[in-house]
Amino acid sequence: MAKAVIMPKAGITVESCIIGKFMKNIGDAVNVGDVLFTYETDKASFECESTEAGEILAFFFEEGDEVPCFTNVVAVGAKGEDYSALAPDGAAEAAAPAAKEEAPKAEEAPKAEAAAETTKTADGSIHISPRAKNLSERAGVDYTYAQPTGPNGRIIERDIRKLMEEGVPAAAQKAEEAAPAAAAAPAPAAPKAENGYEDIKFSGIRKVIAKSMVTSLSTMAQLTNHHSFDATAIQAFRKECKAAGGDVAGITLGDMVLYAVSRTLLNHKDLNANMIGDDTLRRFEHVNLGVAVDTPRGLMVPTIFNADTKSLLEISKEVKSLAEAARSGAISPDLLGGGTFTVSNLGATGVEMFTPVINPPQTGILGVCGITQRVREVNGQMSIYPAMGLSLTYDHRVVDGSPASKFVSELCKNLEKFTLLLAK
Repeated sequence: MAKAVIMPKAGITVESCIIGKFMKNIGDAVNVGDVLFTYETDKASFECESTEAGEILAFFFEEGDEVPCFTNVVAVGAKGEDYSALAPDGAAEAAAPAAKEEAPKAEEAPKAEAAAETTKTADGSIHISPRAKNLSERAGVDYTYAQPTGPNGRIIERDIRKLMEEGVPAAAQKAEEAAPAAAAAPAPAAPKAENGYEDIKFSGIRKVIAKSMVTSLSTMAQLTNHHSFDATAIQAFRKECKAAGGDVAGITLGDMVLYAVSRTLLNHKDLNANMIGDDTLRRFEHVNLGVAVDTPRGLMVPTIFNADTKSLLEISKEVKSLAEAARSGAISPDLLGGGTFTVSNLGATGVEMFTPVINPPQTGILGVCGITQRVREVNGQMSIYPAMGLSLTYDHRVVDGSPASKFVSELCKNLEKFTLLLAK
């Protein structure tokens, strides 16, 4: 009896996942534990292992489809078994039998032979995804000339794009010339632009980032205040940590900023909060500190939960572990939410000031900038000191300019006297 492999649930809050790439083909033999396909949430990517042994009978979806968790994705069983009962709603077309080659009839035109070899199934029908069909109609190309690469011999969008770029295959053109004159010629392929360009579709995470940023800026009254402080104290402490060796040698200036933020926020509860709806502010007793991490797949924000209860060394180790997991794509989605405040550090890139965008439903985000050498007067003498910039963006619906500035001013003082902050 054929059985289904379902879309896993990759985290408590995850409702659906996007299929990345199928690692097997129809007809391949698989064992329990073999990787069938990759899938991603809006924040991380994973591999789905087979829970059944047998032969792959069908894929019910195609690469790039968003599939609800616990939905059947792959049918596995003995060769020739009926799997139609396993097909989820909306996947009947994708679950159609794989294309089979039939011996051409003597009276068939050459074009019919070419089409049968590529796009027609045993019952003579052509399986094409709605997106691919829509694109072929808009571009004016005959999709019967497309070489299908989707599951079960299905034509998908990339097949149409390839046809648009390369035109009708030479063999098909010759077949068309030999066909009866009454046969309708396909519309010419769209000409390739002289100026080169490349269309890149957004990944799942890029779509979420885009949506989140637009939502953030269109639903909040955001304002950014720029401050700076004397980084002499944290630079000196950093040197002491490096000289000491061991675990503390890995403590960075960014770790110190995270530690100071987690303590300072406790005195500014409106910034350690989430907006619930349009008129409710939810304040938190502890600081769940989001840390923006640049990854190959886009920006991710893992969370250090209860950061205000953790030591500097614990924060340093945890943020490095979270960042590594985020970059590898193996981080749990449960660690990418629940933040009460976020820190985004661009100091290593030489940024002197910037305007970070709030991560909804939070009410504030701190941008950490690079260190620049500045001049100031001390006892009538001009002296140079290392100044680190801090940029606070806050939701003006919740926090006014004066309270926001008081938070950053206190944070600057804590960083300028960092060893005293550690003693508290």
